Amino acid sequence: MIQYDSTHSWFRAFLLFILAIIGTVGMWSVVVFIPEIEKEFKVDRGTSSLLYAATMIGFGFGTVIIGKIFDKHGIKKPIVIASISLIISYYLYSISLYFWNLLFLQVFMGFAAAAFFGPAMADITNFFNDRRGLALSIVASANYVAGASWPLLISFVLNFVDWRTTHFWISIFCLLSMLPILGFLKNYKNIQNEEVNIISSKDEPSIKLSNNQLQIILMFAGVCCCVAMSMPQVHMVALCVDNGFGLQVGTEILAVMLYSGMISRILFGFLSDKIGPLPTILLGSFLQMISLVFFLPFNSQLSLYMVSLMFGLSQGGIVPAYAIIIRKYLPLQQAGVRVGLVLGATIVGMALGGWISGEIFDLTQSYYLAFVNGILWNFLNILAIVYVIFKSDLFNKNKLILN
Repeated sequence: MIQYDSTHSWFRAFLLFILAIIGTVGMWSVVVFIPEIEKEFKVDRGTSSLLYAATMIGFGFGTVIIGKIFDKHGIKKPIVIASISLIISYYLYSISLYFWNLLFLQVFMGFAAAAFFGPAMADITNFFNDRRGLALSIVASANYVAGASWPLLISFVLNFVDWRTTHFWISIFCLLSMLPILGFLKNYKNIQNEEVNIISSKDEPSIKLSNNQLQIILMFAGVCCCVAMSMPQVHMVALCVDNGFGLQVGTEILAVMLYSGMISRILFGFLSDKIGPLPTILLGSFLQMISLVFFLPFNSQLSLYMVSLMFGLSQGGIVPAYAIIIRKYLPLQQAGVRVGLVLGATIVGMALGGWISGEIFDLTQSYYLAFVNGILWNFLNILAIVYVIFKSDLFNKNKLILN
């Protein structure tokens, strides 16, 4: 029987955190290589943005496919498959001669990264009760640590070697680091007993929506929030290069955004344990929209540092809250697939937002309207979450208190 919130639980969270930092490298290295790849293959910004879109497509499919494997076999088999896929993809990237090869390999990198996000989040919720939101947020924050750390490291390495050689050494690093760590990760099949369901549902408000209705609304909300979220995350490096600030400044600003996002995920994890995931996700989405508005009037180097910090601190808790909502309100035995579907929708949003922003830039030679586009999608996300809250007992209880 699993002991909730135990030392073993925290050790498992630590292992998944480290593996996720390494395993999601494919989601973030591409944003640094975009300017170099544009030069070598002579493509425009919209076309080069397809690399990130391909990564997100692979991630989206991976969250569902790997989620099914997780529900049946536990977490270790998906991570082994993902690790091998990642290592091979980075090696092949280093010797590829055509742009379409890179698109194909980015799909596999995204597919591999999926194992370290949705399934890892679903797995760790089975080992915590009182600190479930915090533990899940720590595992989820690894993606932001990766996003902040890998671009800085890669931009430094690019001072000495080209982008192909960098990909080769990333494949070697993944080989030497991930496989040994896997030896410490004990496998469990997904837990489906009544005790866990009773614990997770105790004192929680119910939602007057069918399982499938809630699933669809969460997926729609995930697309909307991440179209908005993708604009600064995908294009910040390119924006800084275009403005003459340089690659190093771009990766530093991205690092500020994502490290603050990591802090945000942990803080919102605490908050979710206190007030629940629905109010948490609404707060995060509202703050993200306000932050996007601040990108419109400010485009100096210092202001981009400050607004990126604000953006990171506002939106880090949004995506993990989706997983907590599913864990609380939808069937536990379907957690892997259902978390995968919602996170897959968020990835569709990231891919769509990254591509649309690139196309808007090509049409206008500015990111101003791309930020406006993100704000509008963010507002749709807020409306979807407000509707779910309205259909929940949480809204009714607050209404009774106000009366």
